[in-house]
Amino acid sequence: MKKKVFILTSFLMIITSFTSCSEDPLDKVPLDSYTDATVWNDLKLAEAFANNLYTVLPSTQHNWNNRTNRSWILSTACDEAFNNFNDYDIWTLNSGALTPDNANDFDIWKPTYATIQNCNIFLSRIDKVPGDDASRNRLKGEVIFLRAYSYFKLISDYGGVPLITVPFDLNSNFKVDRSSYDQCVDFIVTELDKSAELLPLTATSLGKITKGAALAIKSRTLLYAASPQWNTSNDLNKWKKASDAAKAVMDLNLYQLYDKKYEDLFTTDNSEIICSRLSSKDPQWSAFNGVEMFNSPSGFHGWANFAPSQSHIDAYGTADGKDITDPTSGYNPQKPYVNRDPRFYKNIVYDGRAYGKPEFFKDRYDVGSSNKAEFYEGGLDSPQGWDTWNASKTRYTFRKYCDTTYNYNSETQTNKAWIISRLGEIYLNYAEAQFKLGNEGTAIQYLNAIRKRAGITIPLAGLTGTSLEKKIRNERQVELCLEGFRYYDVRRWKIAEDTENKPLMGVVITKNSDGSKTYTYTKVQERIFKPQHYLLPIPRDETNRTSLTQNPGYN
Repeated sequence: MKKKVFILTSFLMIITSFTSCSEDPLDKVPLDSYTDATVWNDLKLAEAFANNLYTVLPSTQHNWNNRTNRSWILSTACDEAFNNFNDYDIWTLNSGALTPDNANDFDIWKPTYATIQNCNIFLSRIDKVPGDDASRNRLKGEVIFLRAYSYFKLISDYGGVPLITVPFDLNSNFKVDRSSYDQCVDFIVTELDKSAELLPLTATSLGKITKGAALAIKSRTLLYAASPQWNTSNDLNKWKKASDAAKAVMDLNLYQLYDKKYEDLFTTDNSEIICSRLSSKDPQWSAFNGVEMFNSPSGFHGWANFAPSQSHIDAYGTADGKDITDPTSGYNPQKPYVNRDPRFYKNIVYDGRAYGKPEFFKDRYDVGSSNKAEFYEGGLDSPQGWDTWNASKTRYTFRKYCDTTYNYNSETQTNKAWIISRLGEIYLNYAEAQFKLGNEGTAIQYLNAIRKRAGITIPLAGLTGTSLEKKIRNERQVELCLEGFRYYDVRRWKIAEDTENKPLMGVVITKNSDGSKTYTYTKVQERIFKPQHYLLPIPRDETNRTSLTQNPGYN
């Protein structure tokens, strides 16, 4: 049976924003708004309209709602991390109680379709805007990309969705067929190819979409489409498309793995980044969107809002690349933070790790402590320490994305970038697709490139079959943590019923009288995952207005 959906858009708001409704001759046109006709007669104003559509991309900003596109919260919606303050009502999802009525700000249906409506308006009018063809084509390429990215977000959450390519007006018939997942993938890929033809190889200004960005999202789209969630028959042609798409990004020869300080990869503009979105950090206590404030331990007056889980910590192997479960790895559970994968020290703040410059945290030294994190019971960063309401429940925080060269307690920064795509992801996409195509040697080659850059001392060799697949998945878990991938990876691999359907764990650390420490692993939050949770429910008010069939398990 054909499925229908009623799309609510921001059309009325758009009209209000761009038109003046008074006929009073004394009423002056506001200097901060423009008529619809004015916007589409001036290429600079059309570009401003296009720039506003970039808000569909995730950013480092955290506004406590879905305007941020869940960039941070996705980590706490899977086994990667715990959310300290139930942002987006995420504990509802964690508890297995998700319904079409209570997804709240974790749901992206309406805001994403509002962006699609605005993209459609732009694309329906840009060809008639006077100006030079090069600028007009670049803007078209950007907006075609942003619309395709919007649809990629939707299908990743809901499966097949209505494909709408023309703007609605007040006389439109709002019932639209729901396309299949594969139809949506074909549309997204075609649109990304179109945008790639129109976009420049290098950005006209920092943060602008490029050809590489379009090809990178194409790579991700086809990888997801080839995965077990959607490729139930393991059609190798889908894996070939995913492989070719990743290779196309690499063949641009524009990007290189960043081989300097690993932590700087996430705080600087560098050779590895293909696409990122900038956001300015507003003055402290204004918008509550500081990366460092959100992620730092409580004894450093941070909020520990996204706290790594014990299962994420256990995903890091040893310095020579062995799993900690390998009896030959030398891992010592009584010294769990010694001799680990170098990325562990770059991504995680753990008990005993130095954090930030000592001069930034004089108050810690004033009480006889230091800038080394104290997650042990009674320590400054523990639930018995400073700012106890902000204490990490897992006794870890993320170091990744934090710029420790400035004092976030008294200074502000601008142009914080959320990485949307980087070459490291493309290497991992390619490795996975090549593995599925039977080219295990090639898969290992690209895994080793990632691991060598990370500082792992011994390359992989001799892995095959399920052991190699496990390592590919582990590399994504470690390398791409806190970048919004894990939530979708465990779903597309169809392993979420194993990874998510168990308690999220943390550690309790007891400092003994002789100075040694005892580590006890404890439940932080009960987690329940049901089969329907592989997709989100379509909001109830949408299905109530239409004949749209709800996603399975949510009726």
